[in-house]
Amino acid sequence: MSSSETSSTLIGALWSVDVDASRLEKFFRIAVLAFAGTALLAISAQISVPMWPVPMTMQTFAVVLIGAAYGWRLGGATVALYLAEGAMGLPVFSNGGSLASLAGPTAGYLFAFVAAAALVGALVEKGWGRSLFKTSLAMTIGTAVIFAGGLAWLSTFTGVEKALVVGMYPFLVGAVVKIALAAAVLPMAWKLVGKIRK
Repeated sequence: MSSSETSSTLIGALWSVDVDASRLEKFFRIAVLAFAGTALLAISAQISVPMWPVPMTMQTFAVVLIGAAYGWRLGGATVALYLAEGAMGLPVFSNGGSLASLAGPTAGYLFAFVAAAALVGALVEKGWGRSLFKTSLAMTIGTAVIFAGGLAWLSTFTGVEKALVVGMYPFLVGAVVKIALAAAVLPMAWKLVGKIRK
């Protein structure tokens, strides 16, 4: 059987490592993928697409896609590394990067990124990444986790009602667009991988 048939993650199908590979080879693969993922997240945080009622960044799209492609362990770890980079002052967040970003009003969204990537990754590992319906459902659940974490923390600053008004309602249209885009990309990527590996 080919690795695309046996692997539960997209990245595992694209870049597998033999079971008897050295620790160095395994570490190298993990490091390359993790830093590539954080670079994608940093770039996505700077992309702003004009939309109504507010511009849409591509950050949550990248979060759920990394979780879906990497699986729950590497996906969650990659997003956690991204937060660590921001805490060290690297300009990876949409507002730059600082330790204060992880304590301010939007910190709940950032921490929820880790949970969302891990959850989407776990669902995809169970086979939710091969069909449009299940992929859409996994992405919707991941996005809901981001909103829930973000709003829970934001409401401690603003109250629940205002948190919904400023932290969720304006972003719902963009969230639907990103879920649809991510849900379309993943099954297509699996089909492409299947053709490549034949």
